[in-house]
Amino acid sequence: MNLHNPATDLPAANSLPTRAPEAAPGTPAQQAFRQAIQEVENLRERLRELEDGQAEARRRYWQQVGPLAQTVVAARRALFEPLEEALLLPYFNRAEHRQLEELILTNARSLQQRFGEDVADILRRHAPVGQTSRPEMTDDANPEASAQPEPGAPDGGSAKRKTKKQKAKEAAAQEEQQKLMGNTKNLYRQLARANHPDLERDPALAQLKTERMQQITRAYEANDLYTLLQLLSEHAPGSTDSESEDLLARYTQALRQQQDELKQRMNELKYGTTSAFAATGKKQEAELRQVKRSLRAEAEYLQRVLPLLQEPDDLRDLLRQLAAEGHDSI
Repeated sequence: MNLHNPATDLPAANSLPTRAPEAAPGTPAQQAFRQAIQEVENLRERLRELEDGQAEARRRYWQQVGPLAQTVVAARRALFEPLEEALLLPYFNRAEHRQLEELILTNARSLQQRFGEDVADILRRHAPVGQTSRPEMTDDANPEASAQPEPGAPDGGSAKRKTKKQKAKEAAAQEEQQKLMGNTKNLYRQLARANHPDLERDPALAQLKTERMQQITRAYEANDLYTLLQLLSEHAPGSTDSESEDLLARYTQALRQQQDELKQRMNELKYGTTSAFAATGKKQEAELRQVKRSLRAEAEYLQRVLPLLQEPDDLRDLLRQLAAEGHDSI
């Protein structure tokens, strides 16, 4: 009697013959081009996801912080009237007048730099000549400007300066890329020469080339460079002429430069001025809570200060307190 023992009678799994993966069709230039196309598409998709994520984070941020920021803006704008009225009173001495002017200016610049408020009229009245220009927004209410690059992020300040030769080389490469990626006429001619059905004696191949020429013509009329490039990469797999191979190699290089540009854009989104919106989950929630606490405390403080500005004696006491603490702003 023959007994079947699967543990000994069957070959081990690692001893079974495995089918080798089929090589991608086409010449090395065609394969490299298709890979470059795929990598560009993958990077574009990742960039779109990153942009969408930051747009949603930005929307949520202003949805939660916006009302508090508006409260602070309203409270700071309310300070201007009593401070400007105090400047007209003979009650205050010259040093106190200078301090009042400084409080008005710092309050205006806080509104301008942190919240993007238009305070040009205040600055025209009180700022020294030549100091009324609009600086960029910077502060916790505007995380796009205040965010710092994370550890490991590219640091432009510590990078070595490029030589003139390097800059010229990069400029020439960029110009070549733009010329290639913006010109469909040469590509169309290249494809038309290789696929014109009138040059084909075999009826079956002539029919295939007729259909292919229709694709090529539609893509050219639509100025669809991407489709033309794909058609070029698929042309006669394994037997592309040297001119087509050279053109494919040039476009592959241009696509690799596009990859570098897309990666740079992604790094700018991750580590640049919008990196505050790249945070997710608990980190983002913690940042939002901190900003909201800060704005809420500021609004409460400004509301307590406002009545003091309306009484000369209380205002003088406040000026002395600020000077003693070394503050030039409210």
